[in-house]
Amino acid sequence: MVSALGWGTVGCCSSSRVSTPVAQKGDWPMWGGNGARNMVSLEKGVTLDFDPGSMDEDENVDLNTTKNVKWVAKLGSQSYGNVTIAGGRVYVGTNNESPRDPDKKGDRGIVMCFDEETGEFNWQLVIPKLKAGKQSDWEYIGVCSSPAIEENRVYVVTNKCEVVCLDAEGLKNGNEGPFKDEAKYVNPKGKTAPLKKNLDADVIWKFDMRDELGVLPHNVTSSSVIIAAGAVFSATSNGVDWSHTNIPFPLSPCWVALDKRTGELLGEDGSDAAKNILHASWSSLTYGRAGSKDVLIWGGADGFCYGYDPKPVKNKEGLAVYNPIWKVDCNEPHYRVDKNGKKVPYATPPGPSEIIATPVLHDGKVYCSIGQDPEHGDGVGRLTCINAATGEIIWKYSDVGRSLSTVAVADDLVYIAEYAGIVHCLDANTGKLRWKYDSFSRIWGSPIVVDGKVLLGNEDGDLLILDHGTKEPKVETVDMGAPVYSSPVVANGVLYVATQSHLYAIGK
Repeated sequence: MVSALGWGTVGCCSSSRVSTPVAQKGDWPMWGGNGARNMVSLEKGVTLDFDPGSMDEDENVDLNTTKNVKWVAKLGSQSYGNVTIAGGRVYVGTNNESPRDPDKKGDRGIVMCFDEETGEFNWQLVIPKLKAGKQSDWEYIGVCSSPAIEENRVYVVTNKCEVVCLDAEGLKNGNEGPFKDEAKYVNPKGKTAPLKKNLDADVIWKFDMRDELGVLPHNVTSSSVIIAAGAVFSATSNGVDWSHTNIPFPLSPCWVALDKRTGELLGEDGSDAAKNILHASWSSLTYGRAGSKDVLIWGGADGFCYGYDPKPVKNKEGLAVYNPIWKVDCNEPHYRVDKNGKKVPYATPPGPSEIIATPVLHDGKVYCSIGQDPEHGDGVGRLTCINAATGEIIWKYSDVGRSLSTVAVADDLVYIAEYAGIVHCLDANTGKLRWKYDSFSRIWGSPIVVDGKVLLGNEDGDLLILDHGTKEPKVETVDMGAPVYSSPVVANGVLYVATQSHLYAIGK
């Protein structure tokens, strides 16, 4: 299904022109590298011949046992967010099972900042848990968002369903504000652990999406912000309740735009996706060029992919909203309704899926795959290629299972990894299958194309290294010693791989 809805003409804030980079080199300052979210790096000479080494009884890696590893940082016990690198610093989300501050123990969300060259720990944002438990802030999951960095500001979505802006220096250069109550923020109710200038983050502003928008994050808050046109765009994780049959807040938005300087609300999703949420609004937004116009792309919690005019308009209630210009159902019709006209139940293998992966914008095309929470298991999937300007379907590929993974597009090839562990290589212009490779292990993360190779991790702890190209690939693996649920990234010649418990900076 394709619905063309038209470009808006009146806006309450301006949108500067944004180019759509083909690939990334240098820093990796946000999820996907840049606004197009295409995991392709122009770096050359990346070190792939390495050994992650061995650990002692305290799970500290002995660097003397490694090969071509610059440094290793201990994380918590679960790490799902993806690494970002900018301004000489490395950022990653995790939990607090290996606390850096002995005064702040217990289940918390954590964002860690390290020195890019040495791996020295710089500071951390400590976030207490919501009291809703598995309903909205699953135990020990930590921070699933990837920080986005612009100049000396760091933007990240916390496990408490907040968008926060941080000072890249931490508190070492003072408490800049306007937010000044970090001591209260980092402590759960009833706790009074002191704030430490050499350890704690400096919060510039925060926007609580539960309080301000009335959303209910389902299980976890999971979205990585994008910075574009003076705004920070973030999905809200608004979702169903514990029964999976009721949407408590169908009028609350699935995503919002905030002023990057102040955190002020600039506008919100103007679609009706929230009324038809299948599970949760987890997909991150994409921003770039579609023909002669800028376009904002979102993978909907209802299983539709949306294209938006990036200029908000006032609706009948006087709210600033971003209106869709097109929407595409990324599910096959029989995923939603069977041949007898009966609705196919969600979370069953033949049923419909939402979009969790981030849509990728490349060469005027949007590539978008459907998937579900890993707890729901395997099921039918689809990868859809869409004209970014018109919303017309160029091609679709249904011989793929559910996917959490964001695709990578390079040299007229598109790579998609399905949750079942199979990597597919397709012609990016036609959707024709070139080859498939079965890793025989669950895949949560996304592939990156770099220096003639395709890299991604799996649940068995293997870093897969496949040849980039149309022919059946030669495949090598490196045993990382723990599950790799995040995505490998490359910045300034260094490969970063985060397992559940350690972050490796790989290079000579």
